[in-house]
Amino acid sequence: MTNSDLLSNYHHMLQAERRYKPYQLSEIEEQLLVEKDVTGRSAWTRYFTQIMGALRYDLDGQQVNQSEILRLLYSSDRETRKKAAESVTKTLQDRSMDLTYIFNVLAVDKASGDKMRGYASWISSRNLSNKASDEVVDALVTAVTANYDLVARHYELKRKLLGLDELTEYDRYAPLPLDAGDKRYTWEEARDIVVSAYAAFSPQMAEVAEMFFNERWIHAALAPSKRGGAFAAATVPSAHPFVFMNYTAQARDVATLAHELGHGVHQYLAGQTQGLFGMHTPLTTAEMASVFGEMLVFSDLMEKEPNAEARLSMLLGKIEDTFATVFRQVSMNRFEDAMHTARRGEGELSTARLSELWLQTQRAMFGESVDLSDNYGIWWSYIPHFLHTPGYVYAYAFGELLVLALFNLYRERGAEFVPQYIAVLEAGDSDYPDKILAKVGVDLADPNFWNQGLEAIRALVEQEEALAREVYPDKFA
Repeated sequence: MTNSDLLSNYHHMLQAERRYKPYQLSEIEEQLLVEKDVTGRSAWTRYFTQIMGALRYDLDGQQVNQSEILRLLYSSDRETRKKAAESVTKTLQDRSMDLTYIFNVLAVDKASGDKMRGYASWISSRNLSNKASDEVVDALVTAVTANYDLVARHYELKRKLLGLDELTEYDRYAPLPLDAGDKRYTWEEARDIVVSAYAAFSPQMAEVAEMFFNERWIHAALAPSKRGGAFAAATVPSAHPFVFMNYTAQARDVATLAHELGHGVHQYLAGQTQGLFGMHTPLTTAEMASVFGEMLVFSDLMEKEPNAEARLSMLLGKIEDTFATVFRQVSMNRFEDAMHTARRGEGELSTARLSELWLQTQRAMFGESVDLSDNYGIWWSYIPHFLHTPGYVYAYAFGELLVLALFNLYRERGAEFVPQYIAVLEAGDSDYPDKILAKVGVDLADPNFWNQGLEAIRALVEQEEALAREVYPDKFA
């Protein structure tokens, strides 16, 4: 059936679905698992969500929710950050019995499911859904962990800029005291910046991006009842994608516009070329145009900004966003790997054991640049991805490094790269990511490819170090 000419447009979709056949159980077994899931995995993940939603954190006698307490970790006041971190630790420790039990139940539930279906490892089912082989994911993780020194270099620089003797877990997100001005961008200015950056790369991408403005496919205005955040929503090929964001005229909003328009352009091109069943990419390649578009705008703004301190501010913000996407996500993948491996080999894990695994994997990333206290050990227990979507987190690093490596190829090849890249976007989900990307000479299983993306991050770190010495020579004497 997959070889039928009549079904040629659906060949990859059908082939991709058939990959699950070796892991399919009998009809009665599958039905039983679905019925029992209501009181099994689904019930436990729901219980976790309810616990997290109900938690209140004490701050100087005031009870605040999780979003409010975590926001205070970004405060410019160190004492406020410290109190917020201590409140998070105490609140999670108070519920550690419940949270530890939930993690254990869901870890062993996954182990039994993997065993029944015959998956080779705890992450194999996730890799299958991401259309990435175990070898490709291993190459990614190996490359990222081998470059943890970049994390230490960045946070050592941040420590000096903050004027602190040491950085602790509650200093990681501290804003830097840079006088970067308070530049604001009108909506028209943001539109011109983004479309111009797209046009300098590809007139075709710019033309599609312009449609989002001209046809009013973007909702960016602030409104009292409007939710926060930003996203691009794909629909069907006969319609068009939508972009949702909250525009407040800050530089970060310009980057967000570039990012979400990248998604929109990708969704539009894939939908028009591949149709409904070939347009929706897996998470691993979904960021190919969004992060690429963001990089185009970031590079353009950096080149045009005359103020060195403003450039340093932009650079530090970009690096911290990149670190959160690449290094933090892989360090969380390392915790997941350690947790599932230990649960399958050691049996039920105590709170202390889980905290030990968390600190080991997080300290490996920061090295000596950040002093993670034992109190930080319990912070594994509030992260929902570990329970709702096991193995999911590496996909963020996959997408970011893929784009950084592609951006590096663009700088090397110039104009000849552009039509190759557009063809990759138009390909959507019509084939496996490794086959689509092979068209631009990319081998995802080669650690050297991932190193290209990491070298791009290394160049950013070297640039921030040089710029920081130029702007603040006294701090680096």
